[in-house]
Amino acid sequence: MLPTPVSFSRRPFRRNGGSLNKPRRRIFDSLLTRARVTNLAVLLLATFSAISFLVNISLYFSASSSPDSFFPHSIISTIVRHRALANLNHLVIVPGHAIWKGADSTSRLDMDDWVLEPYQREGNRIETFYRHIARGAEITLKDDHALVVFSGGQTRTSSTTTEAESYLRLALNSNVFGGSSHPYPRATTENYALDSFQNLLFSIARFHEYSGHYPDQITVVGYEMKRACFTDLHRIAVRWPKEKFHYIGIDPKAEDASALARQGEQQNGYLPYSKDLYGCHSELLEKRKSRNPFSRFHSYLTSSPELRELFEYCPSQSTTVFHGKLPWD
Repeated sequence: MLPTPVSFSRRPFRRNGGSLNKPRRRIFDSLLTRARVTNLAVLLLATFSAISFLVNISLYFSASSSPDSFFPHSIISTIVRHRALANLNHLVIVPGHAIWKGADSTSRLDMDDWVLEPYQREGNRIETFYRHIARGAEITLKDDHALVVFSGGQTRTSSTTTEAESYLRLALNSNVFGGSSHPYPRATTENYALDSFQNLLFSIARFHEYSGHYPDQITVVGYEMKRACFTDLHRIAVRWPKEKFHYIGIDPKAEDASALARQGEQQNGYLPYSKDLYGCHSELLEKRKSRNPFSRFHSYLTSSPELRELFEYCPSQSTTVFHGKLPWD
């Protein structure tokens, strides 16, 4: 038989001194009935479950916010870094501009050994690419704390390699590291950048991926005509300190070629980035799409989780500088 509901109790209601007149007694009596005891147990269990759920959610998001939580064990277990890498603090970036497909460095100035855009066949640009490579190696050899990163993705449909890999292969083939062991331990590649902004940001992430920590200073070796784009736009976009950022500019030797190249850089590089600081809107975004024909995904969201928000940052006001937390703040 079901218990009689409290509301139908036949006990008389007493105005003065009656036990049912006391709030505590009424609540106690109500909860002692079998139906009320069952309801109380359900209520307590539901409350406990809700609290437990909220605590677990809090712990989950707290753990997820930790950089270590982004490192899959299946990947980390394969990484063995040489102890000498712990002393690296100087990132030397050599942005790629083309792909060397040759096998003999003595013919490195042969255009048939390069995958080039039509405009790159003018003005002795190939020699300039090699001078960038050689200067990056020279800086690294003079500084035991430097790591040179050749940066550039698989941007051409006619090549199965990346700009960065081809630069490093040419560097080793040309012996620019002075007869050092192959592979040279303080030279690596960044194989995903699709433009100059990503050359900078992704190379910082690759330095971290390779060494286990972020650099203290950066030197970029590239075209002199791209100096302003790197120092006044890209550097500011990633909020890298001015006093720890250096740029070495090397342009083609032919003056007429340099003038034409400067004009092209101003029109196609500096001006678009001055209006779209992170290169994630319209014109610059379309350029990235055209340079990623093989649908490559970079690894830095996992290996450099501290930069996750910066990687994904694309403000509607396209010149608004990222204000989130950065490792080099």
